[in-house]
Amino acid sequence: MTQATTAPNRSRRAPRKARKHKGLKITLSVILVLLLAAGGTAWWFWSHLNGNIKGVDINKALGEDRPEKLPTSGQNLLVLGSDSRAGAENKKLGGAVGVSGARSDTALVVHIPEGRDKAVAVSIPRDTLVTRPDCTKGDGSTVAGKDRVMFNSVYSQVGPACVVKTVEKMSGVRIDHYLEINFAGFKGLVDAIGGVNIDVKEPIHDKKTGLNVDAGPHKFDGTESLKFVRTRYSLSDGTDLSRIGLQQQFLMALLKEVKSQDLLGSPTSAYKIANSATAALTTDDELASLTSLAKFARSMNGVDPDTMETVMLPVEYDKIDHNRVVAVKSRADALWKAIREDTPIPESAKKSPALGQG
Repeated sequence: MTQATTAPNRSRRAPRKARKHKGLKITLSVILVLLLAAGGTAWWFWSHLNGNIKGVDINKALGEDRPEKLPTSGQNLLVLGSDSRAGAENKKLGGAVGVSGARSDTALVVHIPEGRDKAVAVSIPRDTLVTRPDCTKGDGSTVAGKDRVMFNSVYSQVGPACVVKTVEKMSGVRIDHYLEINFAGFKGLVDAIGGVNIDVKEPIHDKKTGLNVDAGPHKFDGTESLKFVRTRYSLSDGTDLSRIGLQQQFLMALLKEVKSQDLLGSPTSAYKIANSATAALTTDDELASLTSLAKFARSMNGVDPDTMETVMLPVEYDKIDHNRVVAVKSRADALWKAIREDTPIPESAKKSPALGQG
């Protein structure tokens, strides 16, 4: 994927309400549809859905050198939206000619505290410069660690287990589970629910994604939705951070659409959505079955999206390469400490200088 080339216009802000719900389109939709499928799908579909899910043995790849588990029953998930071009459908949806491999286009650390009545999602900007630790690839070979690598490159260079290890090293947070969904999966999920209604705030004519819409209400199908959440070049500053507002808006519209449908009363619809979601899922081995996913989803039944808090890792523009961002250490440390200790996130840790916030 192409990278940001200009610094942001700090006068532009995503709406305050939208910032609160950033980037959970993957997490909530997948977990919710699995929960609904578990309650409404006939038993003879179970084996097909179960066979859709792909698993990765994260624990074996990471070994014992990891942060301690939470002393409570809280859970931490790493959720990745992959821009993989693998397969004809993903390659078509990716849109970039000559781009191969895959990157973690969207990355969220989702913290579910003890009690399961709320959740916090920390978005890691894909252009963040991080230290990649020594990692083991899927074929058993080792890759030496390296400083100042782009976060989204770790996935393509070494694989998902190394992304987990990188997040654990930078945060000190133990990742309990891993979830990944690709381009085709995102599209299929939106199409399965019949599209999403979006009130476009201003005209979008984006040459990179091919999205051309006027301001006003629109119903986006899966392909159009993917273009919408990937749009950035037609926005004010063209940076990766600038499209956050669109992703926030889309998330809320998607959740509203899912809630409006009587999926529990329609096994056919529930199966269709669950089939789309599971076919695009890659998880850690512990979640790589419909039984495990459904059990985990039921444990989250008390989580209310309206009370869910979403923050971005506090970053600032790198002094050497202004097209990249780096974590603001004091604020990032406070954020990760709150996640580790299952305590409220300090207000200062929710502000990112790269967005013009204090």
